[in-house]
Amino acid sequence: MIEDNYKQRGLRNKLVKKLREKGISDERVLAGIGNVPRHAFFDAALLNHAYEDKAFPIGEGQTISQPYTVAFQTEKLQLKTGEKVLEVGTGSGYQAAVLLEVGAQVYTIEYNRKLYEHTKEFLPTLGYKPFFFFGDGSMGIPAKAPYDKIIVTAGAPIVPLALTNQLAENGILIIPVGDREKQKMLRITKKQGKLVQEEFDHFAFVPLLGDQGWK
Repeated sequence: MIEDNYKQRGLRNKLVKKLREKGISDERVLAGIGNVPRHAFFDAALLNHAYEDKAFPIGEGQTISQPYTVAFQTEKLQLKTGEKVLEVGTGSGYQAAVLLEVGAQVYTIEYNRKLYEHTKEFLPTLGYKPFFFFGDGSMGIPAKAPYDKIIVTAGAPIVPLALTNQLAENGILIIPVGDREKQKMLRITKKQGKLVQEEFDHFAFVPLLGDQGWK
């Protein structure tokens, strides 16, 4: 079992306070961040940094996202309890854990086999059990579609048609789109079969790899 002591809970409360100050207002999202033991996702060498509002490397050229980014994307999904969510880019599993805390039913797909194998084993040890898939996340998971919400946790060159096709009516896709260095966060809502796009701040994500991502 991962130890989650008084000090770590205190650091999480400070992190939640910081996210609130940065403009995150959805109390369920803040509670989710407050409940997930982020230190459990860190190697011993980086343990003291677990509750800083920063991204950190997790190996395989990937990162555990900055808590603000996780909170921002989750808030923009406007999740309702029990909704079916596709997460593109399992990574460390931290974002999936937050989605589960908020009450989503999570289907998560990872492109990197090593990360997929590790996170599939590790995340359930913390009590988080999304449905895990290995493969090209830019193509979604058609067999399990449609999804109420889709969250992409890697920077895409375009909005993948495969993902918008897998959105349910009134479904929301949140995705960072741009070049390999910087992306603009987009929220796309399917209304009566049409796609309505909103734009938010710029972020920096690792590249989305795959057929409808970066080659």
